[in-house]
Amino acid sequence: MGYADMAQKDTGLHMRQRSRAFIVADTTDETNRVVVINADIAMGDTGIRRSIVAELSAQYPGLYHDGNVALIGTHSHAGVGGYLENLLPQVTALGYVNETARAIVEGTVRAVQRAHESLALGTLSVGVERVLDGNINRSPSAYLQNPAEERAMYEFDQDKDMTVVRFSGADGEAKAFMSFYAVHGTSLYGNNTLVSGDNKGMAAFLYENMVEPDSMPGDTSFVAGFLQSTVGDTSPNTLGAFCESPGKPWHGEACDFETSTCGNATQDCHGRGPGFHISDFESNRIIGERQFRGAKALMERDASSLLPVSGPVRSAHAYLNMSDHQFDLPNGTTVRTCPPALGFSFAGGTTDGPGAFDFVQGDNSTDSHNPFWELVKRYVTPKPSQEQIDCQSPKPILLNSGYAHQPYEWSPSTVNIQIFRIGNLVILVVPGEFTTMAGRRMRNAIRASLTSSGILETEEEVTIVIAGPANTYAHYVTTREEYSVQRYEGASTLYGPFTLEAYIDAYTRLVPYLSANAEEAPPSDDAPPEQISKAISLQTGVIFDAPPFGRQFGSVLRDVIGDDPYTTNQLVSAQFVGANPRNNLRLEGTFLSVDRLGPGDEWTTVRSDSHPSTTFEWERVSKYLGTSRVTVNWTIEEGTAGGTYRLRYFGDAKSVTGAITPFEGRTSAFTVV
Repeated sequence: MGYADMAQKDTGLHMRQRSRAFIVADTTDETNRVVVINADIAMGDTGIRRSIVAELSAQYPGLYHDGNVALIGTHSHAGVGGYLENLLPQVTALGYVNETARAIVEGTVRAVQRAHESLALGTLSVGVERVLDGNINRSPSAYLQNPAEERAMYEFDQDKDMTVVRFSGADGEAKAFMSFYAVHGTSLYGNNTLVSGDNKGMAAFLYENMVEPDSMPGDTSFVAGFLQSTVGDTSPNTLGAFCESPGKPWHGEACDFETSTCGNATQDCHGRGPGFHISDFESNRIIGERQFRGAKALMERDASSLLPVSGPVRSAHAYLNMSDHQFDLPNGTTVRTCPPALGFSFAGGTTDGPGAFDFVQGDNSTDSHNPFWELVKRYVTPKPSQEQIDCQSPKPILLNSGYAHQPYEWSPSTVNIQIFRIGNLVILVVPGEFTTMAGRRMRNAIRASLTSSGILETEEEVTIVIAGPANTYAHYVTTREEYSVQRYEGASTLYGPFTLEAYIDAYTRLVPYLSANAEEAPPSDDAPPEQISKAISLQTGVIFDAPPFGRQFGSVLRDVIGDDPYTTNQLVSAQFVGANPRNNLRLEGTFLSVDRLGPGDEWTTVRSDSHPSTTFEWERVSKYLGTSRVTVNWTIEEGTAGGTYRLRYFGDAKSVTGAITPFEGRTSAFTVV
């Protein structure tokens, strides 16, 4: 989910996606609590959140509800698709995939349950660590449209600060943290087909593994949260964007600054991560490690250097109909938002994932578009009215998704807006991808509102962070100036040029409900109707699995190399007779293991499919015969203890009667020196 590429079909695992849950409850009234869910998914979703809240409210009546649960995606583009409720983001996943959605809900509910069960008295503190080399602005030409005097207030065209909230026990020992840092989950490119948490999932693994190196991923007591922030115009591809056009005069040159094109086309313009000359997996490791080091540097500071977090715990939540939200600007002008629509530059993609055909970024003209696509778009979504054209101007409308209601809603018209207050820490939980300057304006407006309303005495005492895309996926939020040039982010700002101002207006209206004395819930528009019951799925289920003639499930097709010992950085690989992994997703389990022989001839598992040094790859050999093969890989890390090892594969086969039977395969033993 993320690159919108029909050809990008999952074929296995790099690292499992995980949910990490944080609960903060007010000691004076424990019903005042907030739940922050940091999930390794591309974005929060209304339908997924609805299911999570329903299960939690049933298990814990009166404690967890629509108002105090936030589902925040890390924005990994290497995660599974098919779980979002609206039709448009389902298209390239061939519709809704119930197994995916249920896995996200089940895993997330388990995370919240464990957070609930481990609640204990403790303290919070907050600090900021600058991470300079973890991101760049991928649309600097749009950023430059913002007023010069405003840009002069900031050192960078990207937020470089990582805000870290430290959770300490009553004994002062660190138990967990939440960090907020803006960088897209696009370290792994669109041609990757292995599921992964991308750079934030990597950062979390690195930190939790550092604290508890002998624990399996997902089974640590320390929880490291790497949350997303003002992600809109960020990129982890920090070397910049270059033309990959062999044989063309512009090959190897930087992409066009205004349009991110190479020879007037987008397809060859690609961002390069810091490990570009090795692989995108190396870039992913590096960007994850840079975030890990930022959090580690802050967590190792003397506690006295951090700002104590104290005060009441409050949450404010409402539904907001963004299709026609009318409000006044500070100068008294009445403006409104528009029904959702996506512009031509949306199809141009970004330097992290270029689009196709002849779409380019930064083109808001109406006379240079391919007539073929002008015809096609009218058959995909309804032709926009003049009112919609004027409302969305200067965006030229490609997909008029707000008026597409068949077979169900293409884009969300109503979004979740939410603020959490934990004393002097305020979390703005947002339903989209805010660009850098849009996020700065939002934080400044809410900071001013908090002090003018008397909730906090001075602007200096409050720490405000933006977390998203959360709860609903409503695409992008740009400033009006950025919107005017219609790069990808502006074309993907669904609700028109006043989208940012509308959110500032709506979130400001939530601020009074963060008061310690607030007893009422804020006014709200109607919740959006659920769409899952109408969902279409074109994904075929597993019909049956069968081993090839003369073989059994789990049989080794290609064993590890014979008697020669392996050494650091070598790849150990084996192939097995497999079955479709969708038969059993093995939540909190593993499809593979690396085992080490210990004293007494007992094998101990030392690696799983959640370690970045392993990969699990599945291939359907014949859909007619039901045969599959699985490849298990392990790249031996530095520091690996010498000894005797083996690889194992765990699968589940579906018979023609529908019965599912687990099985196991194992390689010969091999030596690591």
